[in-house]
Amino acid sequence: MKKILLVEDDANLGLLLQDYLQLKGKFDVVLCKDGEEGLRAFTKQTYDLLILDVMMPKKDGFTLGKDIRKINAQVPIIFATAKGMIEDKTQAFNLGGDDYITKPFRIEELLLRINALLKRTDNIGKKEEEKQTSFKIGKYTFDYTTQMIMTTDNQQKLSTKEAELLRLLCVHKNEVLTREEALLNIWHDDNYFNGRSMDVFLSKIRKYLKDDPNVEIINVHGRGYKLLIN
Repeated sequence: MKKILLVEDDANLGLLLQDYLQLKGKFDVVLCKDGEEGLRAFTKQTYDLLILDVMMPKKDGFTLGKDIRKINAQVPIIFATAKGMIEDKTQAFNLGGDDYITKPFRIEELLLRINALLKRTDNIGKKEEEKQTSFKIGKYTFDYTTQMIMTTDNQQKLSTKEAELLRLLCVHKNEVLTREEALLNIWHDDNYFNGRSMDVFLSKIRKYLKDDPNVEIINVHGRGYKLLIN
C-alpha cells in the first residue's frame, strides 16, 4: 500500500481528503495540521507522495517543501492552495514540486494526479503493458493503434472509445479498473451520463470477446471492472 503524507490546516478538508484517498485510492494517508508537524512526520517515516497545503500556520507549504527537498530530492510533491497566480505556480515548481492544484478542486482530479505521479515515479508503470499498443487477450489479439480485435479467422473494428476502454482494461488485466479512473481518463468527466455511455461500450466489448470462455470482464461491486484472462 502506498503511503501519502497530507499536510492540511483545514481540519474538515483534511479529514475529507484522508477518508477519500484511503477509501477510493487505497492509500495509507497520514494527516498533519501544520508545516512543523508535517516535517516531523516526514522525518519519521518513508512516504511515496506528499500533498502540501501552501497557506498554513507555523510553516507554510513552500517552506516545508524546501525543507523536505534538502532531505529527499525524489519524493513527489503536490502543492495545494487557493492561490492561483502564475507566480505561485512558478515558485511551487522552482522549489521542486511535481504538481500544483488550485482550491477549490475536485477530489477525483486530485486522485487522478496522484495516480499519474505515482506511475511516473514507478517508471511509468512497472508493467511493460502500459507502453504497449498490442495485447494478447486469450485467443484474441488487440491492436490499439489500428483499433482492431483479431483472431486467426476474424477481425472486429472498434470505435475510438471502445479501443481506449479496452486498452485500460488490458493495462489493468486481472486487477480492478475503477469507474472513476476510466471515466476521467477517457471522458474527462465522471458524470452519470458518461457512466451510462461507458456501460454501453463495455457491453459491446464483452460481445466482441464472448467466443473465448477464458476471457471475462466482470463487475466489481462499488468499484469498477476487471478483465480476467485465465
